Amino acid sequence: MGGSGTAARRSLLTLSLSSPNLFTLSRLSSSAKRFPLLKLSKPTGVLLGFRPLCTTTTTSEPDQIKHSMLLERLRFRHLKDSASKPPPTPKPLNAVQTETEDGFKNKNKKKKVVERFEELGLTEEVMGVVKEMGIEVPTEIQCIGIPAVLEGKSVVLGSHTGSGKTFAYMLPLVQLLRQDEALYGMLMRPRRPRAVVLCPTRELSEQVFRVAKSISHHARFRSTMVSGGGRVRPQEDSLNNPIDMVVGTPGRVLQHIEEGNIVYGDIKYVVLDEADTMFDRGFGPDIRKFLGPLKNRASKPGGEGFQTVLVTATMTRAVQKLVDEEFQGIVHLRTSTLHKKVASARHDFIKLSGSENKLEALLQVLGPSLSKGNRVMVFCNTLNSSRAVDHFLGENQLSTVNYHGEVPAEQRVENLKRFKSDDGDCPSLVCTDLAARGLDLDVDHVIMFDFPSNSIDYLHRTGRTARMGAKGKVTSLVAKKDLMLATRIEEALRKNESLESLTVDNVRRDIARSRITEQKRTNVKSVKISNQKNKVTSKAKEESAPNLKNKFTRKGKEASTPAKSSKRAVLVSKSVKSSSSANTSRKALSTSSGKKPTAIKKSRSVKSAASKLSVVGFRGRASWSNKKESLRSS
Repeated sequence: MGGSGTAARRSLLTLSLSSPNLFTLSRLSSSAKRFPLLKLSKPTGVLLGFRPLCTTTTTSEPDQIKHSMLLERLRFRHLKDSASKPPPTPKPLNAVQTETEDGFKNKNKKKKVVERFEELGLTEEVMGVVKEMGIEVPTEIQCIGIPAVLEGKSVVLGSHTGSGKTFAYMLPLVQLLRQDEALYGMLMRPRRPRAVVLCPTRELSEQVFRVAKSISHHARFRSTMVSGGGRVRPQEDSLNNPIDMVVGTPGRVLQHIEEGNIVYGDIKYVVLDEADTMFDRGFGPDIRKFLGPLKNRASKPGGEGFQTVLVTATMTRAVQKLVDEEFQGIVHLRTSTLHKKVASARHDFIKLSGSENKLEALLQVLGPSLSKGNRVMVFCNTLNSSRAVDHFLGENQLSTVNYHGEVPAEQRVENLKRFKSDDGDCPSLVCTDLAARGLDLDVDHVIMFDFPSNSIDYLHRTGRTARMGAKGKVTSLVAKKDLMLATRIEEALRKNESLESLTVDNVRRDIARSRITEQKRTNVKSVKISNQKNKVTSKAKEESAPNLKNKFTRKGKEASTPAKSSKRAVLVSKSVKSSSSANTSRKALSTSSGKKPTAIKKSRSVKSAASKLSVVGFRGRASWSNKKESLRSS
């Protein structure tokens, strides 16, 4: 009986769980927690509203019973939550799908920035150098640059200094060279490189060449360096050996091409490192001369094209226009930090008055930094300023090394070695903007003795510190003449805005425009205020005019009657006086002269004729003489 009872209970449980009326039963119940489903003493008392059992069911497995019990608990919990929360507004199916797809896309985009190098399509032999250096997470420019170069696109890679741009193009470039060997059977040949990397300075060429050599230890390929300042004969010997890649400066590469040491035939990949410097500082003709034969080869029917990679830390509009004209259809890839400050660098601006000594201020800034063991670079705008700073620091027993255009190339390399060395006291590097681009230096503090004339030079100078996520400090000594530009740069850094087109002339122009606009606004406001005042006064006059008219009319009526009467009295008195005087004069004449009144009448007629003649206008000489004669005869 015990076995049959348990079997019955199991069958009742399975039927109750599988029955569609359970949902309505649970909804009709007052409290889902009090539903005694798991303790079935009397099934008939629990299964209210169910159909009577007519047939027996087969027993189910214990795992299925547990699963069904778990489902029931989830249903009760869902009912409880739905009772407490309002039902969500339904969305169309297409909208939900697009939202989820966009969500997955955004997640994938975010993942691309933080994924490992293996996910970017690099092979194991190329990844060897990355593992050797201990780099695990690629930077933003590497995440967007490596796949684009591997796809064979001609691109411009723009990112701030110290962001790993050399790896962004060198790793995929080596992999492409290895793929060409495997697919097309291309082998190394003397004087016929397949890749050429052009750099503006010898120091940058050496830096890129060292990266290529480190990769060649893991991926089999051969590279050589040809740059200005070195002897030509050893470079010729290296070019006569089988090579895959040439790294050098444009002038020396063209020299070897003219001498027949480099042949264009196999060149398929061209890289311009620091492209903005190339086009902005006089390398444009050399680059066009180098690219001319390659473009002619690509323009011929069936001719082989070439892939171009331009690398830059800044890109002004003028340089971008030149790049678009020279390389039509090139793709621009930029990071979010281009033309912006590096997050790990601190920027300080020390504003000097005219009375302060700039060299003394430099000593006050440099001394504490050197006492902490920092490597310091001091930037100057001119050679004379660099010499003056070097002499002043030497007088104060501070060791320095120079880096500017008048220092020979070999001496510059030696000075950089001394600056990088960890033996003893590290000297300070006093330099011009020649050291602001392309040098991979481990600098803790950058001091700008002379403030730059534009924001692009400011970005390049500050890029010598805080590289690859390290911390750094930038201190600028600002004179009065540089105050406007320094203030604008400081505001842009504080707001994390772009520093692309800030120059002294642009800042002055912007300030003048702002003053003009402010003056226009004040003029418009004053005109509006005056118009409003005029309207108010005109309204007041219009309102007061009828009242004044009424007042004047009343006064005029009151004053008109006595005035008229007085005027009449005056006229009467005058007439009386004149008549009396005339009578007296007549009597006097008659008594004194004894003449007749006819003579008096004649004199009166002559006087009246004379008065009438004086009124007549001038009619000519003859007429006037005739009138005189007539008067005499009369």
